Amino acid sequence: MRAVVQRVTKASVSVDNQIVGKISSGIVVLLGVGKDDTLEDAKYLAEKIVNLRIFEDGDGKMNLSLLDVKGEALIISQFTLYGDCRRGRRPSYSDSASPDIANELYEKFVELVKGYNVHVETGIFAAHMLVEIHNDGPVTLLLDSKKVF
Repeated sequence: MRAVVQRVTKASVSVDNQIVGKISSGIVVLLGVGKDDTLEDAKYLAEKIVNLRIFEDGDGKMNLSLLDVKGEALIISQFTLYGDCRRGRRPSYSDSASPDIANELYEKFVELVKGYNVHVETGIFAAHMLVEIHNDGPVTLLLDSKKVF
């Protein structure tokens, strides 16, 4: 499982010109599911993400987590995180999970994050979405449950 995590002041996601998810201060998680991912990958990433110390404390140091600041999360499925661009000009998505498996693990991930008492908003799985992100910092992190990077 792969995630792009961005600290935001606000963010929203729209489908067909309708906002379907909107948060204030917190994080946006763009989540990709790989063909070999399991529930353990979702558990690892959920715990890691909600506890990442990427929010500033009173001294301006990044020492606080999403849980500490009681921030919100906007979680959006993004299979293109498994796009392999090493050969040719068209990315290969052969490492991404099939839609049924990806949706199941995406939904599990969302539930796991909610289990930490985080307010979560989402996009719509497999829909064409427009995402508005007000990246704060900017702070952007890449995570991989297999620890590839």
